Amino acid sequence: MSALIAEAPDPRAVIVAIHGGATKSAYFDCPGHPAASLLRVASAAGYTVLALDRPGHGTSRPHAAEMDATRRVELTYGAITGHLTGLPTGAGVFVWAHSVGCELAVRMAADEARAAELLGLELSGTGLAYQTAAQEILGSHERNAPPAGVRKLLWEPAALYPPGMPGGSALASPTPPGEGAVIRSWPRRDFPTLAPAVAIPVHFTAAAHERIWRKDPDALRDIAALFTGSPRVVVDELAGGGHNLSLGHMARAYHLHVLSFVESCVVGRMHPDLPFS
Repeated sequence: MSALIAEAPDPRAVIVAIHGGATKSAYFDCPGHPAASLLRVASAAGYTVLALDRPGHGTSRPHAAEMDATRRVELTYGAITGHLTGLPTGAGVFVWAHSVGCELAVRMAADEARAAELLGLELSGTGLAYQTAAQEILGSHERNAPPAGVRKLLWEPAALYPPGMPGGSALASPTPPGEGAVIRSWPRRDFPTLAPAVAIPVHFTAAAHERIWRKDPDALRDIAALFTGSPRVVVDELAGGGHNLSLGHMARAYHLHVLSFVESCVVGRMHPDLPFS
């Protein structure tokens, strides 16, 4: 599995970043806009960042058809070990995921045998229920390729993003076979089933201008309530943010805000008796 990595010399921890659909690891390096890059902002703050190309993207694309859910989790944990071999990892690994990448991240965090070493989890661009307009476009979607109208859901209002965003080939990655099925089963089956098994701290960010997922108070309470096994669940809404939080004008604000949660997870690992309630 290919990846981008930004090393901090003596890292507080390692952030493993997992991109969403139709993009690649460059999502977290915001081409042409270094101030919005998670890799650059977080490494400057003392965290090594490993942005992976999800299974079926990047160099693993030729093997996409071989990857069921279990295999994707195994490959990702293996890739983390492989890319970080010989590098300092500080307090451990924090997983930061966006959109379709949240499916893989939650599966990793629900893996009882391996997730105990994870520091925490950040999720954005996902949910349990579509907004009405998104349901009309995506609800009966049976193809892997994005249906007509999905660009408006992902990239509008346009004023939230720098001119020229999305950045074409710099960000784009073909959708692997089977990802359509992953998307369809996520909100109604997999997310509700997997989330209760997550036993690490969880941060969930809802973009104020999210157009795919419901983000009303009831919807956000329902999401938080899924994580019954987590010691701490924090749900925030980011003003000025759209679905692609790491590529908009508010990307730096978003990254810095979640980095404070990452740091709290590092401190919690170092001081396990520290009360957070």
